[in-house]
Amino acid sequence: MLEQLFDLVKGFGQKTVVENPEVPNEHNDDVMAEATNTVASGLRNVLAGGGLENIISLFQNGGQSGSGNNSAGGLLKNPMVSMMIGHLISKLTSKYKMSTASASNVANNLVPNVLDGLIKKTRDPNNSDFTLDKLIGSLTGGGDNIPQQGGGGFNFQDLISNFTGGGNNNSANSGSVGFDLQDIISKVTDRARNNIGNQSQSGGGGGLFDLIKGFIK
Repeated sequence: MLEQLFDLVKGFGQKTVVENPEVPNEHNDDVMAEATNTVASGLRNVLAGGGLENIISLFQNGGQSGSGNNSAGGLLKNPMVSMMIGHLISKLTSKYKMSTASASNVANNLVPNVLDGLIKKTRDPNNSDFTLDKLIGSLTGGGDNIPQQGGGGFNFQDLISNFTGGGNNNSANSGSVGFDLQDIISKVTDRARNNIGNQSQSGGGGGLFDLIKGFIK
């Protein structure tokens, strides 16, 4: 799933990065790897912080607050997206010595467009490569399914359709679709934290970024 995310970044990065004279050509691939890492790590960190409901809400609502067809523009109002943009700007200025203005231009175009594209692909029933199950699985240790009480795997795609509210409605949501939302959140949170810890102990210090750079051809 991370490789598919990287390919999605490359698609949006053709104009924003490759054809952008403010990004040195020798850094094109690394900048897109940084953007991929920013999105993936940002989502994983939210999951590790117990924010599964925030992720579900993001994928349910997307950029609907944008005007017209500009759904990516609506994502700019989301605090998670703003956090990712700020992180990428910091990386581009410190690691690749880009100016703040140039880095801001790249981050503000690339991050929301990639997330918007990811959200739209997970909503496409004909696109089995992009599902919320696979995304959450790749960010929390590789497995596509989070086990439920009583056996079986939990389907996050179904949750997008059934999710209707925040923490105050957990019991109502649980009853309507037959799952314990707090139990699912706890399992996802633990798996995301363990995944972060395992990568930190694996050596090299690069974590997801080193993995993503391996996709560069």
